[in-house]
Amino acid sequence: MTEQPVIAFSNVSKNFDGVLAVVDNNLSVMAGEFLSILGPSGCGKTTSLRMMAGFEQPTAGEVFIQGKSVNGVPAFKRPVNMVFQHYALFPHLSVADNVSYGLRQRSPRPSAAELRKAVAEALAMVRLEGYEKRRSYELSGGQQQRVALARALINRPAVLLLDEPLAALDRKLRREMQIELQNLQRNVGITFLLVTHDQEEALSMSDRVCVMRDGRIVQTGSPRELYDRPANAYVAGFVGKTNFFPASVAGSLISVRPEMIEMASSRKVFPPGVTQQFDVSVLNRIFMGEHTEYRVMHESMGEFTVLSPRKSESASGIFEIGDKAVVGWRKQSVQILADT
Repeated sequence: MTEQPVIAFSNVSKNFDGVLAVVDNNLSVMAGEFLSILGPSGCGKTTSLRMMAGFEQPTAGEVFIQGKSVNGVPAFKRPVNMVFQHYALFPHLSVADNVSYGLRQRSPRPSAAELRKAVAEALAMVRLEGYEKRRSYELSGGQQQRVALARALINRPAVLLLDEPLAALDRKLRREMQIELQNLQRNVGITFLLVTHDQEEALSMSDRVCVMRDGRIVQTGSPRELYDRPANAYVAGFVGKTNFFPASVAGSLISVRPEMIEMASSRKVFPPGVTQQFDVSVLNRIFMGEHTEYRVMHESMGEFTVLSPRKSESASGIFEIGDKAVVGWRKQSVQILADT
């Protein structure tokens, strides 16, 4: 028996005053998975999330949750909860009252003892035990985000919808919270659906990633599938860094990831498998800690990027701006992609 998706789009479109925000999309989100919708601003990802949550209704097509059409069903009657980018915590309420807010709206309302127990369990999930009496303005950004997660998780939704919840955090804290979210999703077993424009965020946390462009789903697959086998140049360029070169086949491009390019001072240094070799000049060098990013120029291929790990630099040396160098890659590192 085929497993039923917990959320599904069937030919879903959304039109805002003649502008198509989402165009004829089909998507299945399976129970217990962590799926991210990735794309630039205006691609339709947040509109898709809002249609799942019930804040928007589709112009055409159907949205299904747990096998039932929810077209026209208001947000408060859907078995989903949403965590917003700015958390939307109530500043006049304590952490406990923020977390228990949804439960306190139920009829019949749980007893005080039941509320205390549920809040304690929800805060334990996000490692905020003992914070019940604090106010939101007394918390750090990461702690506020955890409170918002606890408030959403306390209702045990079938799906937790996350609308760029890490965007307001600094880089270090964002990285820590990516790990927290991934661990939390595995521990609670609830389906997570994340909307983000941050490719690192999507690739690092998700079981599958859905890439959108101009309201349409371009490709859906595991992070490794999207990175290693992108459907076209748009996906290759959006999911990680890559270099594009003209191809002899009309409408196609050659793509080579920067980390797949080796760089040396002489052709003699390359191992036998590196058969594609080119003389270049170094235009820029950016030290990134674990690697150095070089911008190089070839007389016919133009400018492109090479990522050189620290280990490689210890053997080949560091190149300065203006230096001559040789770059090379293996044939299997080349991807031939459709231009659009």
